[in-house]
Order: sequence, then structure tokens, then C-alpha cells
Amino acid sequence: MIDFAIKDCALAIMATGRRAQTLRELRDILRDIHPGCIYHHFWGTLLRPQFIDREYNNDFATWCHHSLHDGTAAERLAVIDPADFHDMEELRQELIEVIDERLDETEVMLFARADQQFHFARSVIVVFDTYKRLSDPRELVDVLPRLSVGSIFYHLIDARRREPIAVDDFRAWLMGLGAEYAGLCDSLAEIDPYFESLFTLRDRLTNVLTSYFYPEPSETERGPAAEGGA
Repeated sequence: MIDFAIKDCALAIMATGRRAQTLRELRDILRDIHPGCIYHHFWGTLLRPQFIDREYNNDFATWCHHSLHDGTAAERLAVIDPADFHDMEELRQELIEVIDERLDETEVMLFARADQQFHFARSVIVVFDTYKRLSDPRELVDVLPRLSVGSIFYHLIDARRREPIAVDDFRAWLMGLGAEYAGLCDSLAEIDPYFESLFTLRDRLTNVLTSYFYPEPSETERGPAAEGGA
């Protein structure tokens, strides 16, 4: 049986020097910005420290709301789920189309203040080996609640852009162990990693695995004792 190697990670953020002050400028830069920037401004928000709950799930929507004061653009950008797209190029085109639609609707050009321009950034993922190894999938039930959010990000989210199968590491491991875990993989696949915090995602993973490996007995299995009988 192949062991599961638990990793941790952090993001090293790099400035690109490119910035936008209007929605049109944002659109123009998005046309040729490095795809890693798009990944960072969508997925990187999950791993960056948050002092308050995220009002919007990506930096583009947040900027439109707080700096441009364009609530319509913010709402439309906020509902884009990057997990629905095969790669960053497809996501790039969706962003551009949503922004173009908004630009076509209004002749008013909104400007962000000079100190509130959108600064495009990239992030490089730095991976750490925890030297923890799991040999049995059941061990995940005990280990998952103690994993750092960096580990959750690396194994659940960043893994999805790694070839050749582009799925989270938990499913990749289980799929390699045989068809007996197909049902569990289907349950894990239903978890959308984008619209919830890493803490919530960790809880959801734990609940799915616990329910699979240690299911609650049915009413029939519990018998009369569960109802106060003999």
C-alpha cells in the first residue's frame, strides 16, 4: 500500500509592478497577465491571513466593491467559481467577458483613488514536508482535524492544478488504492473548495471521512434498546 505523505505549505507573494485604476484598465491587463496572477487573486485569498470574514471570494470582486464602488461588477465577479474551469486560461476569458459586459452597460468611468489601485501579484507556493506518513485511509479521520490550513490548501486545492489527474491528493491516493473507495471519492468530489474557509473545508473533509468509515447505526441496527426497550 502506498503511503500518504502529509505536506504543508505557505505562499510567497511577488509584486508584478502592474496596476489598474479603472475597470477598463483591469480588463486590459487581464488579457496578458501571467496566469499565476489570476490563480493568486482567486485561490490565494484562502491562505492569506484574514482578520475579518471574506465579504467576497476573490480580489477582483473585493477591489470593485471597496475601491471602485461598483457593486454590480463586484457581485458578478464574486459568483465566478474557479473550480468550474479547466485551467487559468478559461478562467481568464470568463473574467474578461464579465468585465466587458459591465463596461458595455455603463458610460460612467469609475476611478479608484491613487492609493487604492489594483496591484497585480503572483504567489509561489513553498512546500514543507511534515514527515508524517499515513498507511491506512482510516487514519485520515484522526489526522485531518489536526492538519494546518496550509496542509489543507496544498492537498485539497493546489493539488488540483497538478498533472496528470488534476484532483485533490486525498482522492488521488484513494483512487490508487482500488475501486473499493470509489464511493468515498464521489463524496469528496462534491466538496466545493472555493466558497468556504480552509477551516470549514477541514471540518467538511473530516465529516465525510468519519461518516464513511464510522457510520451511525440505523434505527434497525440500534434495535429496541435505542427506543428504551429491553
